[in-house]
Amino acid sequence: MAETVYKVIELIGTSPESWEKAAAAAIKRAAKTLRDLRVAEISQLDMQLKDGKVESYRAKVKVSFKYEGA
Repeated sequence: MAETVYKVIELIGTSPESWEKAAAAAIKRAAKTLRDLRVAEISQLDMQLKDGKVESYRAKVKVSFKYEGA
């Protein structure tokens, strides 16, 4: 088996409903332009607040994919 190299990028997904949906939004968007997504790791969760209430949930996600550089 040949050696394989993966690249890791960091994305932030947002959702007005939940952290789970925020993370899923980041992965869904990444899947539109990246091939061979392999692993996603949640590195941070936070919320945006407005007037003392939760406005949106944010999930910082590290995504790895097979690197096919020249």
